[in-house]
Amino acid sequence: MKTTMLDGPNGPRRFALRLGVFYGALFVVYGTHVPFMPVWLDWSGLSSAEISSVMAAPFFLRLLVTPAVALAADRAGSHRDTLIVLAWTSFAIALGLSQMRGFWAIFMCAVPLVICNSTIMPLTETLAVAGVRHAGLDYGRMRLWGSLTFVAASFAGGVIVTQYGAQAGVWLVAFGSALTVLAAHTLPHATASAVPIAASRLPLWKAAEPRALLAQPSFLTFLIAAGSVQAAHATFLTFGTLIWQKQGLSGTWIGTLWAIGVFAEVALFAMSGTVVATFGVARLLMIGAVASILRWSIMASEPGLAILIPLQVLHGVTYGATHIAAIHFVRLAVPRHAAGTGQALYATVAAGVAMGVATVIAGGLYTAGGAQSYLAMAAISALALAAAFRLHLLWDGGLVLSETPDDAIAPNDPDALAEAAALAGLAPEPRIGG
Repeated sequence: MKTTMLDGPNGPRRFALRLGVFYGALFVVYGTHVPFMPVWLDWSGLSSAEISSVMAAPFFLRLLVTPAVALAADRAGSHRDTLIVLAWTSFAIALGLSQMRGFWAIFMCAVPLVICNSTIMPLTETLAVAGVRHAGLDYGRMRLWGSLTFVAASFAGGVIVTQYGAQAGVWLVAFGSALTVLAAHTLPHATASAVPIAASRLPLWKAAEPRALLAQPSFLTFLIAAGSVQAAHATFLTFGTLIWQKQGLSGTWIGTLWAIGVFAEVALFAMSGTVVATFGVARLLMIGAVASILRWSIMASEPGLAILIPLQVLHGVTYGATHIAAIHFVRLAVPRHAAGTGQALYATVAAGVAMGVATVIAGGLYTAGGAQSYLAMAAISALALAAAFRLHLLWDGGLVLSETPDDAIAPNDPDALAEAAALAGLAPEPRIGG
């Protein structure tokens, strides 16, 4: 029997520490790519339509890559090795991108870079959920280290871009990729699931797990709800920095605003167990959607700093609450043998394709009306609210698929589900009627 870092009295602590370090390194990439890659693309001479294309394409193309990589890692039990390969690939592509000029040359490097980094995330979440399930670790307290480094990277990046110009943006991303490579080699060995031998013999393109999950009304409704709230961030993520620059905000203030949003997210992650236990998954999604409608409706008026600061605090709800709800929906609703696949479907179908569509919409509307494109994001948030309410009525808080014989929790065993939730310091989604 293979020994993992979850074994032994100090195993869970070491597991959480190393996973927290990896989250921290990975989010240096996100904390520089999200606010400053559009600025670098603009500096490189790309039009707003071309920037939108570069930023949106990965959300669609990852649908062909991320689920397949995650399913292969599930089958082989090789999440750590897969993450190491992806980290090295991302670093190599980032170095190549720094030398590219012209739309197509940049496109051919920038898109695979995002696909690599976005595929890393669901695999990392799968390891984290394994720690929650098997050792009672608090997901939010591991994940918040990523948010903290996002804050530091976005703030430091703002200072560096102010000092050295927009051309520094791509080098900030390359630096984060190098840190991710180093951290990947320290990741814990852990098997996130036990997969039947018969299932592992099937070719990936005949795999039943993705089709089975997508056939469940509760899972599809979840994808629409969580995906729409995340997709409503499209204008902000793609053009938010450029809008603030046109308003006259300095790079330092822009970095500070990004940092404020993520500090709010960190605060929510730090008490994620209590938050999920108090509100439940579906209610958290509804809260995130309502906050999203409010946030983007006001952002459309290009408010000043006095309003932007509290709006950035709402990021802790529009992103943080939604993400926590999504992770715990997968934990509660998806059986262990399909954990990586469930995370990947959320990342690609919901936060991927939905974000891609919203980014294309944002690009067209930004060209025509600038900050007015935020109104479309408010409309997308309204769709998310309707889907989240539907999920509240539809889902009973249990598994949407049967577990494998090797797993301990049966889909209709509320006592076992409650026991597993208690181990993680969390409560299952409240059931309709009691």
